[in-house]
Amino acid sequence: MQLSLNQIELVAANRDDLDELEQLEIRSFVTDRISRRSFKRFIDQNIGDFRVAKFEGRVVGYFIVLYRQATELARLYSLAVDPEFRRCGIGRLLLDTAEAAADEKHCLFMRLEVKIDNFAALKMYHHAGYYDMEIRPEYYEDDSDALVLQKLLPRFEFNELDNENQRLVPYRTQTTEFTCGPASLLMAMAYFDIPCNDPHHEELEIWREATTIFMTSGHGGCGPHGLARAAFKRGLTVQLHVSEKGPLLLDSVRSADKKQIMARIQESDIAALEAAKVPIIVGDYPLAKLLRDLGEGKLVVALISTYVFDESKAPHWVLICAADEHYVYINDPDQDSLPWQSAAERQYLPIPLATFRRAFGFGKRKQKAAVVLSRPKQ
Repeated sequence: MQLSLNQIELVAANRDDLDELEQLEIRSFVTDRISRRSFKRFIDQNIGDFRVAKFEGRVVGYFIVLYRQATELARLYSLAVDPEFRRCGIGRLLLDTAEAAADEKHCLFMRLEVKIDNFAALKMYHHAGYYDMEIRPEYYEDDSDALVLQKLLPRFEFNELDNENQRLVPYRTQTTEFTCGPASLLMAMAYFDIPCNDPHHEELEIWREATTIFMTSGHGGCGPHGLARAAFKRGLTVQLHVSEKGPLLLDSVRSADKKQIMARIQESDIAALEAAKVPIIVGDYPLAKLLRDLGEGKLVVALISTYVFDESKAPHWVLICAADEHYVYINDPDQDSLPWQSAAERQYLPIPLATFRRAFGFGKRKQKAAVVLSRPKQ
């Protein structure tokens, strides 16, 4: 079938489409067909997003997207194209429209199930950016297995009115388990054109300069004062926001000797920052201030707890690059943080504002730290 996608009309399904939907379902699927009664229920009860694709008034495809209340997950319940009209781009048009509908409802993910031997559908979904999550054995009526796929939906878009920040912050993966802070700082340095001849060496140099935290096992991580000091040393304009005065994160160790060592190191960093007249602002770093700083072209290295993502309760530094009314966008240097993330998908990763509020800060006292960075002063 030769046609232009401009000839396809996408509209909300209604009762007049039921006969054609029923026949389309019979032509499209051998098992697990949606019944006429179910189609009618979706339409009458306005459940999810249910749209049909029409060519010259004829229903040639449809999709149904369902939403779970109080979650950020959308489910592509069903998508079908009349066999006579396949390979014309209608399937991808339906998928793009379904994703846009879910994105408008501020869903982070679209999830779906496909028969494991439906190679044509799998090819389309993989090409559209879906990744394989799991196999569900004997999922369908004929006992065939289903492959569960998922895709991260939101993507950062430049503000057309903002002419000063028209390039993405370069992405860098941390090369060790304990250098998330240095990797975040290196990304900011690259964005602000601070030269670095050997990033692998510089990552460890920053870590060596900024490490103040003992871990229960293995190497320690970087403290906020040390990171701010390292950033200032490399020529960046720095402003440090901390929730408490003096050394932070001492609660992360039990040993009195270790607490004393951490305190001494951080006191040295604080003294160096004060001598250099780097502002240390004690108190909350509210979301409104973060949005203003980002709007002024600054970047923010922020301390978060990974508990809201993987329940590991680990301190973690990320680079906040941008924000809008729904998300903050981070460059996450952790190469193992989330299973669906390629390097490209860890760049400008959208985090819902409410999720970020829960994640920002670490420990029982929710100690917060943000290293606000901008271009070197001329």
